[in-house]
Amino acid sequence: MFDYAERQRRLAERMEAEHVDVLFLAPSADLEYLTGVERQVPNFGEASYASGWVAGTVAIGDRVWTETALNLGRILGFDRLRTGSTLVNELRRVKTPEELEAMARAIRTVEQTMAAATPLVVPGATMAQLAEAVEHELRAAGSRTPSFTTHIFTGLGDGELDSGTETAQDPMPEGTSVMFDFGGVVDGYCSDFGRTIYCGDPPADYREVYEIMLAAQEAGRAAAAAGTTASAVNAACRAPIEEAGLGEHFRHRMGHGIGLDVHERPFISAEDETPLERGMTFTDEPSIIIPGRFSVRIEDIVVCEEGGGRIVNDYPAALVANS
Repeated sequence: MFDYAERQRRLAERMEAEHVDVLFLAPSADLEYLTGVERQVPNFGEASYASGWVAGTVAIGDRVWTETALNLGRILGFDRLRTGSTLVNELRRVKTPEELEAMARAIRTVEQTMAAATPLVVPGATMAQLAEAVEHELRAAGSRTPSFTTHIFTGLGDGELDSGTETAQDPMPEGTSVMFDFGGVVDGYCSDFGRTIYCGDPPADYREVYEIMLAAQEAGRAAAAAGTTASAVNAACRAPIEEAGLGEHFRHRMGHGIGLDVHERPFISAEDETPLERGMTFTDEPSIIIPGRFSVRIEDIVVCEEGGGRIVNDYPAALVANS
């Protein structure tokens, strides 16, 4: 499906240019990108064994076990070691058409899942039940595994319901705004997806804030043209929220790179000055979290093109309320 020989050729050119003799990688997205060797589904066991790695100045991947890095340093000399994952990350940032197709397949799993989970947001449901339903539907839709820990939450501060805390089993009352954040994996490529479902009849201020959040997502997408820095795109996304006087409630960056890892560089954030390139993929995920009132967020994947970003998702972004 993917041209691994071409990827290895491009890496060899970079290694030669940077005077790197050997790149030592543990099982990781970098190794899978270069060879097709699949990573294990995340688990709590230890997968540290010498025959599981692919092997001068030596560059070592960020995911190599500390034990291994220390042994390499002892054998070769620590002055000959350097971080190597940036070599591969910069190759991985711009996606080929085949990679975009794989990401589209991963996106389809989350969209199918969201459609199945939406009717479950009713009074009495718990965040744990919703998270379990999401992960079941992801598998049924063809995802190999969640791309990160599924998170269903309300973001309210005091009184918050969250699938990752002791409140996971608490039943939700009517009038609850529930945020979904989850992703799937197909052919090694990740999706990352978010929607907000209102349980009940949304009040007017909720509807207004939801529209501001949609305007922020659109502003970020439109600004994501080739050559624009990640920080400038982040600022464009923030602008509608700040103009509405809600800047303090956008406690997040616009997004992050995505591909074989669900979170990878560049980050669409205030401190990242990376110029975007055509074919880079990243999330567009503005949120507005108002403690004690309600929270809204949405998340789609965008691919950078010459005139701006293109949202890869097809799932509707309009407000949804189960009343």
